Amino acid sequence: MLDKQTAYKRRIKKALYFEKNLSSTDLSLLTQKSLPLTIKLLNELIEKKIVVETGYAVSTGGRRPQTYALNPDFRYVVTVAMDQLITRIGILNMHNEFVGDVLKINLPLANNPDSLEELTRQIDQFIKKSGISKSKILGIGIGMPGFVDVNKGINHSFLKPKPGYSIITYIESIVGLPTLIDNDSSLIALAECRLGQGRHKKNVMVINIGWGVGLGMIVNGKLFRGANGFAGEFSHIPLFTNNKLCSCGKTGCLETETSLLVIVEKAIRGLNEGRVSILKNLSTEKAEESFKSIIDAAIKGDKFAVELFSEAGYNIGKGVAILIHLLNPELIILSGRGSVAGKIWIAPIQQAINEHSIPKISENTELQISSLGYEAEMIGAAALVMEHYDSLEFTQNKNKKTAV
Repeated sequence: MLDKQTAYKRRIKKALYFEKNLSSTDLSLLTQKSLPLTIKLLNELIEKKIVVETGYAVSTGGRRPQTYALNPDFRYVVTVAMDQLITRIGILNMHNEFVGDVLKINLPLANNPDSLEELTRQIDQFIKKSGISKSKILGIGIGMPGFVDVNKGINHSFLKPKPGYSIITYIESIVGLPTLIDNDSSLIALAECRLGQGRHKKNVMVINIGWGVGLGMIVNGKLFRGANGFAGEFSHIPLFTNNKLCSCGKTGCLETETSLLVIVEKAIRGLNEGRVSILKNLSTEKAEESFKSIIDAAIKGDKFAVELFSEAGYNIGKGVAILIHLLNPELIILSGRGSVAGKIWIAPIQQAINEHSIPKISENTELQISSLGYEAEMIGAAALVMEHYDSLEFTQNKNKKTAV
């Protein structure tokens, strides 16, 4: 068990991580500890070069208070962002700045029995090549698609561990660092809620536009997971009667008309039918490169590319209208890989909201593009580790096998 002062110091570090700059009074209120104790612990953290003074806050009429921030390099977090095709691995400091390059690997998850072993090997090699001592790394945060059970540390869709292991215990046994996992859309929502445009807001829906269309829900200021942790499967709302088979095995899901892969497929089909466009050399085998080409074309004003986004955006908007009726959010954030298309999404989604939502319910719901963009999942994976920093006693070099 942690002693009380160590636990209090972790609360201070966690507060500074999420809030960036705070005064001793702010920290006292956030940690719910007395001001004299807070100042004492701050001075100890400053002496150890964990916390630094950052100047003075704006005056509110009296003496300007001294503000404090974390030393960005006192510790690091390994962050892993996975989708069905691509995995990115990076190291973030305490200011959420990347240390060195981000590793990007092709790691298909479907029908890949070796995916967990390959992921673990890549993480371990990446840390070794970084030159950063594992004693300086707080832990590993991993975002992944699928039905993720965060309590058991397993994914019911992908990354099947060996018998007797969970995903978490398998990675910990090889890498020797504490590991946390969560659904990719939940982590994107966590990033937006704690470090993005959803900060200090109570009810926010975060749409993760990717190879599927995920959803992270902030309800009453907290990440909402549902009874079994599987809430937010926005992709699989049965919205269409198109008889198209979805990846979940059902037909007519939102994903079948809105995912980035669908946009690529429709672009290829349109070009084959003779549509005029600057697009060329598209391929579902190179879906990521093809999607980037479609974004570039749309930004340049290519009529066909804009139509593709407009159609997908309108269909996403029909799903968003359902969310508005059910949850009455104050803010909807478009985030994830697809959000890099920017404002191209806004008009068609807003049009669908206008057509399919009751005006009195939707009139105060704002629609925004994420400022975190494609990095949201990586930032969210790091935030996941820091969310647990004050409550988990991290132990380095875990080599113990734990049964699921």
